[in-house]
Amino acid sequence: MGSYIIKKSDSGKYHFNLHAKNKEIILTSQMYKARNGALKGIRSVKANAPVAPIEDLTLEKPVEQKNPKFQIYLGKDEKYYFRLIAANGQPIGRSEGYNGKPACKNGIQSVVNNADSEIVKATEKE
Repeated sequence: MGSYIIKKSDSGKYHFNLHAKNKEIILTSQMYKARNGALKGIRSVKANAPVAPIEDLTLEKPVEQKNPKFQIYLGKDEKYYFRLIAANGQPIGRSEGYNGKPACKNGIQSVVNNADSEIVKATEKE
């Protein structure tokens, strides 16, 4: 299993990273005003990732999926990214950039596989 790490930024806000077993970051959350918000975000990943279908926005005619969902999109840098959207429509987290769509889909599967990980460390600053 991977791990969740909550971090506090210099601005005083919190976010979390979900790490795969190999310690690679596979999902980075949005910023939260309080640590409790980051903990709620982690619970949301655990609840939503295992049941979220993929909505591929890179297709000519994307098939819209209901929330929760993963969305694959192409960034300005021409890399593939995904974001996890909660059941309430709010973004939970996003990925790093991938050079190809298959690697991006592997990243989504890694989030699904590691969603039930534990919080192993919380730091005050990045």
